[in-house]
Amino acid sequence: MTEANHEHRVPGPRLIAVVGPFQSGKTSLLEGILARGGGLARQGSVREGTSIGDSSPEARGHAMSVEPNVASIDYMGDRLTFFDCPGSIEFIHDMRYALPVCDAVVVVCEADPRKVPALQVILRELEEIGAPRILFLNKIDQSSGGLRETLEMLQPASRTPLLLRQIPVWENGVATGFVDLALERAFVYRESAPSTVIEMPAGVIPEEKQARYSMLEKLADYDDALMEQLISDIDPPRDLVFDDLARELREGHVVPVLMGSATEGHGVTRLLKAVRHEAPAIAHTRKRLEIEDKGPALAQVIRTIHTAHGGKLSLARVLRGAFADGATVVSARGVEERIGGLARLIGATSSKVARAEDGDTIAFARLERLATGDRFADGKAVPAAAEIPAPPPPTQAFAIHVKDRKDEVRLASALAKLCEEDRALSFVQDAEMSEMKLYGQGEMHLRVTTERLADRFGVTIHTQRPTVAYRETIRDAVTVRGRHKKQSGGHGQFGDVVVEVAPRGRGEGFAFAERVHGGSVPRQYFSSVEAGAKDALAKGPLGFPVVDISVTLIDGSYHTVDSSDMAFRAAARIAVDDALAKGRPVLLEPILSVTVYVPSDALARASALVSARRGQILGFEARQGWNGWEALRALIPEAEIGDLIVELRSATSGVGAFETQFNHLAELSGRTAEQVIAARQRAIA
Repeated sequence: MTEANHEHRVPGPRLIAVVGPFQSGKTSLLEGILARGGGLARQGSVREGTSIGDSSPEARGHAMSVEPNVASIDYMGDRLTFFDCPGSIEFIHDMRYALPVCDAVVVVCEADPRKVPALQVILRELEEIGAPRILFLNKIDQSSGGLRETLEMLQPASRTPLLLRQIPVWENGVATGFVDLALERAFVYRESAPSTVIEMPAGVIPEEKQARYSMLEKLADYDDALMEQLISDIDPPRDLVFDDLARELREGHVVPVLMGSATEGHGVTRLLKAVRHEAPAIAHTRKRLEIEDKGPALAQVIRTIHTAHGGKLSLARVLRGAFADGATVVSARGVEERIGGLARLIGATSSKVARAEDGDTIAFARLERLATGDRFADGKAVPAAAEIPAPPPPTQAFAIHVKDRKDEVRLASALAKLCEEDRALSFVQDAEMSEMKLYGQGEMHLRVTTERLADRFGVTIHTQRPTVAYRETIRDAVTVRGRHKKQSGGHGQFGDVVVEVAPRGRGEGFAFAERVHGGSVPRQYFSSVEAGAKDALAKGPLGFPVVDISVTLIDGSYHTVDSSDMAFRAAARIAVDDALAKGRPVLLEPILSVTVYVPSDALARASALVSARRGQILGFEARQGWNGWEALRALIPEAEIGDLIVELRSATSGVGAFETQFNHLAELSGRTAEQVIAARQRAIA
């Protein structure tokens, strides 16, 4: 029995994600798949800028994937759609909305120990959702280490056993072909063509026998019949081996490992056949997602795209049934929409289709109120919502403003569309600082966003570091008098107060009280005095909002005709202004509680980065559930966080991450405080 006619193979469309660490060769593999599968006449090149994927100006400009790429082929009677995901940690979040509805995932990696932590990050995501996965060991033509050593290096990244499906055939230190351990056949690589079968080289036979037996032993851990055959020294039939491979991939017991060279197209045909024969179909994906086989047509949006001329496209996986162009659908949030067109995407191009069939991955046009992650159904019945991951917390921010003021309205609209496409992107209008802040996953993520604003929407912006929300308070308690008196004919204005202004504990905020005796200030004016005190807190003598003080009204005087709420409010503001200047004002800076996640071998470098940024290390511990990772806890001034993520990722081969939350305000003195105050005075001058 050959691999082309498995009895239990289920035909039908499949969605396969292609993931892997940065620069592992994912986009090149997609090119090879399209070329070998008949989707391209000639394989394109990422280096030369001729690939189907990474066709956006930003991807071309930075020579890296900055958004997912989608392409389909009809291979041996089955439609296979590939969802190529960026590998950079700054863009990896895009894959999270597609992975749950994929039938299987091809994880592209290479024999590079520096990329093992990044591989672990990706594999952990797949393990958490139970996605079947195949490891494609790329750049085998550049590998110099032994295969056994490579697997030992890669295995710590996976909590599931890696199962070697192939071994390379070496000639003068160069991989010239491979042996398929399930088929027991040797193949030789051919330039720009599928590999061809050759006679098993005599020198490879002993290694092949050993490697095949090792593969069968792992499969037998989950198949008693196979185990009995191995114990009885019976060579199992191929159909049993292939059935076991498909079942154990589907159930997540093993991660099959294939190999090749994406840029040369080597090993791609065997990968395609493994995907076609062994990857589960949509029925299993429904089961994994706990979706019934019967019911109204159901789909889930995995990516949102705003095109220049075609409007909004919602790329969705059809999980059940079929959809026709023009049909009315309803989302899990109860929103009704009408399908305004259906198209199959191939990179940046599309082709219209009349229907989206069960298992298809299709772009739905004009579903304006549906978002990435939404499920929608045909008809009126509201479907159950999908469990989708929350956007990752931001790690860096830019303060932005338009170069041309007439673009301000367009900026808000453009950012709204980009944030709809990219859920890890967000922006807020900071009224206090008079800044619009753009939040993202790192410097490159934010830079690509600014480039998209210019390229796609014609909005050019300037960026700078966001302004830190400094505060000030006082060290000493002060008692002062404030008087507001004005006479200009007719009724005048008169208000006179004596207040005691004192510091409070950090984080206790503002408090107002009164200890007036003898009616020196009528009770009706107490609220005006409190309002005037709050007015003074908006900007203290150092130029920042004032916090953590108490104001107590203890005395004053009034005029039966000229006193008013406005007059006492003004008097209180004058008094508190004076008290703040006399109470030894001090600058306060926000301190963040930070948890830094790094591989264990990078802990010393991460600790040095934290200390260099005036950080106070509180401790560290093993990252729960992450083999070989540490969680470092620290307190770091917000002013020092700015580009921390850039240095952290540089020190951790691109995988370091952190989470922050506000902890407290702390006094800031010395030269740093003087520089902050001087900058503030210049800004408000």
